[in-house]
This record gives sequence, C-alpha cells and structure tokens, in this order.
Amino acid sequence: MANTTSAKKATRKIVRRTAINKSRRTQMRGAVRGVEDAIKRGDRDAALQAMSRAEPELMRAAQLHIVHKNNASRKVSRLAQQIAKLGK
Repeated sequence: MANTTSAKKATRKIVRRTAINKSRRTQMRGAVRGVEDAIKRGDRDAALQAMSRAEPELMRAAQLHIVHKNNASRKVSRLAQQIAKLGK
C-alpha cells in the first residue's frame, strides 16, 4: 500500500489511465475483429471498409503506447495481405 502522498496520487492516476487504455484497446480490437470477420466471410468490399476504420485505430493505439508500433504495423500489414488475397 502506498504511504507517501505522491505515491497515493500516482496510484489514483494509474487507475484512471488503466480505465482509459482498456477502453481504447477494446475499441481497437473491435475494429480489427470487424476486418477479420469480413475476411472470413470472403466479402472484400466490407473488409476494405472495415480496414479503413481499423488502420487508424491501430496506429492511434501505437502512438498512445497501448500497443507497440511494430505490433500495430505488423497487424495492418497482415490484414492488408489477407484482403489482397480475397481480390485474387
């Protein structure tokens, strides 16, 4: 348990940040899930539309240090590859 005033304040800040980050992570994962579902259905147009929503979500999450930027880039790249396969 935190003893000093500054440690108590830090604990309160951590709790607030965690709630915000959880919300952002959930939003990002939902956007990615939309792309993956469209790919699974084989619907290229829906996948492209979902991708246009998911890519900024992923990059914003990386910018805010919710996920690592390489992780976000890799995810975008792999989703784009799967969408490209649908076109063939």
